Amino acid sequence: MTGEKPMTAKEILDEIKSLGSEGYRKILANHGVDGPCYGVKVDELKKIQKRVKMDYRLALDLYDSGVYDAMYLAGLVADDAKMTKEDLQRWADKANAPLASSTVAWVAAGSPHAMEVALKWIDSPKELVAAAGWATLGSLVSIKPDAELDQGQLKRLLERVQKTIHAAPNAARKQMNRFVIAVGTYVAPLSKLAVQVGEKIGPVTVDVGNTACKVPFAPEYIQKAEKKGAIGKKRKSAKC
Repeated sequence: MTGEKPMTAKEILDEIKSLGSEGYRKILANHGVDGPCYGVKVDELKKIQKRVKMDYRLALDLYDSGVYDAMYLAGLVADDAKMTKEDLQRWADKANAPLASSTVAWVAAGSPHAMEVALKWIDSPKELVAAAGWATLGSLVSIKPDAELDQGQLKRLLERVQKTIHAAPNAARKQMNRFVIAVGTYVAPLSKLAVQVGEKIGPVTVDVGNTACKVPFAPEYIQKAEKKGAIGKKRKSAKC
């Protein structure tokens, strides 16, 4: 900040309310957003992110507002390193489908508790919490150096996906497939194994609701990344 008074969650909510549109709100609803939603596009939220930068307390207040747009913005401005396990659990428990696989997973992956909470969440009987766990694992491997990853553990997780994905709940199944893709794309030593696992799994069926979303076939996705020379290239941040 440059000496300006930090914005409050209420001030931000007042600002973004006028930025929403009914058309975008309908699109978000089709993707599983329920509850209060203004229909603000991510580009507009990122303009606020540039002003706010990182603010741990503000992020918590925005998420607690229960308004989808503010909750998404909370993930963009969150100081991941300061997030506690209790903060992350509260976010996971409150998340709808899009937030579970994006905001919650991105922030958890950037936190010091990433692997611990992810492994806890994938065992949850709550579909969206389990989905958040698998999404966190996928985000984590995309940003953490291979040398800092427990590759034996990742192999065991790939085996678990292979054995259980088709019986998993819809949202979790989608993120398990994405986890296979993430390992194959971002963890170079396990790329070939991820392709093999994807081939054994075969096509994954997911109910995508009233959207045009398609479920990628993991081996094809990973092989495309290989042709581009992108295998093993990490991201600076899981957030987007």
